[in-house]
Formats: sequence, structure tokens, C-alpha cells
Amino acid sequence: MIDVRPLSGSIGAEIRGVDLAAELGQEAFAEIHAAFLAHQVVAFPDQRLTPQQQIAFARRFGRVMTDPFVKSPEDLPELMVVIKEKDEELAFGEGWHSDNSYLGKPPLGSFLYALEVPPVGGDTLFANQYLAYETLSPGLRRVLDGLKAVHNPRAYNKAIETDNFGAQRTMKLRNDAAMDAATRIVTEHPVVRTHPDTGRKALYVNSAYTVRFSGWTEDESRGLLEHLWRHAVRPEFTCRYRWRADTLLLWDNRCVMHHPINDYHGHRRVMHRVTAEGDRPI
Repeated sequence: MIDVRPLSGSIGAEIRGVDLAAELGQEAFAEIHAAFLAHQVVAFPDQRLTPQQQIAFARRFGRVMTDPFVKSPEDLPELMVVIKEKDEELAFGEGWHSDNSYLGKPPLGSFLYALEVPPVGGDTLFANQYLAYETLSPGLRRVLDGLKAVHNPRAYNKAIETDNFGAQRTMKLRNDAAMDAATRIVTEHPVVRTHPDTGRKALYVNSAYTVRFSGWTEDESRGLLEHLWRHAVRPEFTCRYRWRADTLLLWDNRCVMHHPINDYHGHRRVMHRVTAEGDRPI
């Protein structure tokens, strides 16, 4: 029923022939969900979505969560408004990462809807972490299969401490007990996680939030972590998506890393993000 068009040989697809503002039947949703699992990143161009419709679509995948650091609109706690103004140089979420991997239950996926985009620039890169794991040597896979890693929100904490938070004039930080608790989170997750729906193994470390291997010092961990971070984003594992207004894009945070490119200074970019909660990595 839907038209699925791959974006690259390794990851990503555009889906056409569906109106996400309409009520989706179970058969149509099942096709969308299958394409999501197969391609890991799916984009739906030419959509007209209210925040409530975007939130409702995300709920088809799982419980919708709130961000522990960024303020949401008063009447829409599930919505994050991601804005970079023309005169701002820092952007939100720069660098390769897996969203909120420091949480005990990191996101299943993020649903990002473009309202206003620059005429050029502002693309997002995505990297397939199934392939990142599967192309490692058998010996290294055996080492990693038994390891856990420590994650914490150091990227947020450093940005807050240095008053260097991306798009800080328009995106405000929370100032409550939830954010205070979030700054102190320390979580252990498997270095290689098994996807709960596909059963495939994916590399699960990222330079934003992974601090060290469990039982190792940071100095001992650094060399191997840096090797994995470089390997995880090899060009043949990636796709690059050029945004157009009225596009909704969903990525599987359990097996994908992403990197928003901050190359559109002098132009405004406005996105709405909704996030579905995942399960504890195993």
C-alpha cells in the first residue's frame, strides 16, 4: 500500500503514499513499521501535521517521553521545539550520537518534523550500527560481546557549565528537580545491544555520552572507544538526508547514530521533535 524508496545502499528510505494526519488502519501501520525496522530511518515528505497529530503517530510506536533537559511548551509537554535563529552559531545536538543513551530506557526513536528549513544546508547524517558491529573482526566482536559501558550526560553538563548550550537563546533548559537529577545520571549498557524486534546486534557506544567501559578506567578505554566511534560512522554505513519543509523523519535510536550538520549560519531552522521511549538495552 505504501511506496518505499531507499535512500542509500545501507540505511534509510522515503515513504510515500500515506497521509499521517489521517487515521491509519492497522494494515497501513504494519507496513510502515516493517519499513522502519528494515531501513532504520524513514522519511515521510509532504505531510501537514499538527503537534497533536505528530504526538499521536509517535504513540503508535510506544510511550511518548519528555526530555529531562529541554523545556517544552506549557500545553505540549511531549513536544520539543528545536529552533536555530539566523544569528545563532551553535546548533542543538551537534556531533554523532545516539539520543539520551545515558537513560536507563533510552528512546526507541525520534520523530522530527520540519517546519522551516534553510535553502541549503542543515542536512542530517545517519549511520547503521548493525553494520558497524557486523563488519568488526570476529576477535573484536568476541571482546565487545561481553562488555558493558558507562554512559552519562556529560555533553549536556559541559554545555551548561560553559554557557555553551546549542541554540540557547530560543531553546530553554529546564530548571527543576527532574533536570537536577538528570545531570547526575550514570548508567551501564551493553556495548553490543540486541534489537528487541529484529534480533540483530548493533554497536551501542557514542562519543557524546559513553564515558568508559565498565571496570576500565577512562584512560584504558579511550583508545578502543575512539576506534569504535570512527569505525561506526564509516561512509558506507551512512546516508545523508536533505530536509524539506513538511517532512517527518523517524529514526530507530536502538541501532542508528545521527549527526545534524550545522552549516546554515544566517538562516533559520525550526523543527518539532517527539520521542518514543524504548526498553532497557540487552
